[in-house]
Amino acid sequence: MNNFGIVVCFYLAFICNFSRPLAADRWTEFPQPPAMPMAVRSGAAPVNGIEMYYAIYGSAAGTPILLIHGGLGYADIWANQVADLSREHTVIVADSRGHGRSTRTSAPYAYDLMASDYVALLDYLKVGQVALVGWSDGGIIGLDIAMKHPERLTKLFAHAANTKTDGFKHGFDKTMTWLAYVEHCKDVYKRISPTHDEYDAFLTEMNAMWTSQPNWSDGELKTINVPTAIVIGDHDEAIDRGHTEYIAQTVPGAKLVILEKVSHFALLQDPQGYTAAIRAFLEAPE
Repeated sequence: MNNFGIVVCFYLAFICNFSRPLAADRWTEFPQPPAMPMAVRSGAAPVNGIEMYYAIYGSAAGTPILLIHGGLGYADIWANQVADLSREHTVIVADSRGHGRSTRTSAPYAYDLMASDYVALLDYLKVGQVALVGWSDGGIIGLDIAMKHPERLTKLFAHAANTKTDGFKHGFDKTMTWLAYVEHCKDVYKRISPTHDEYDAFLTEMNAMWTSQPNWSDGELKTINVPTAIVIGDHDEAIDRGHTEYIAQTVPGAKLVILEKVSHFALLQDPQGYTAAIRAFLEAPE
């Protein structure tokens, strides 16, 4: 091949590689959750004036695991983790009040109210203690339970939680990943919610809670005596890394866990790695 042919070949190779779509970094994506496995039991628990949807998976002996979803979400977003963890654990999921299939009262959304719902659900199910895995609002609810009802928890894995309103990153709600999540939740809400045509009002009320709660003092966080992991993705678009480190430093004995190459939606972006992190913490000796 002459020099001209070599140049042409290199040029064509460069053009092909340059024009080939680059794989998106996984922390920029919002993967859809798969279908849930078959539940052992599901229903609606009458707690605190609402009908709270719940489902139970697996039947293994030992301490069950309670998974609490984030704001706007619903129980089935945990499908990847349920399929894995239910092989060796009894796993409980639920829709928080006003979310998913659960109803609500006229009371404003509040973390302490939703925490009391989950404690009442455990009472209804006659479950004494659980290992709690909470994501985002679920992590905040988990911290609330750890402060007020520590006897109900064996361990707490609190992912992407904040304990003060300034723990949010400015402008996170304008990111493409967050907007994709909001749209996904809107589609699901329209399909399964008892108030399927009220999503915009629901979002407005949730925003009101997020801008005013939580606001726990250092003293309140220091009362937590449950073995706790404070968890954050290294590309979390919503929660400030420094705030997460502050929580881990303030909760006595808390372990700081940094999930790699994932954002606020780590449970969907790296389901295997996320579940492995849960297992590592829950199975570690105290």
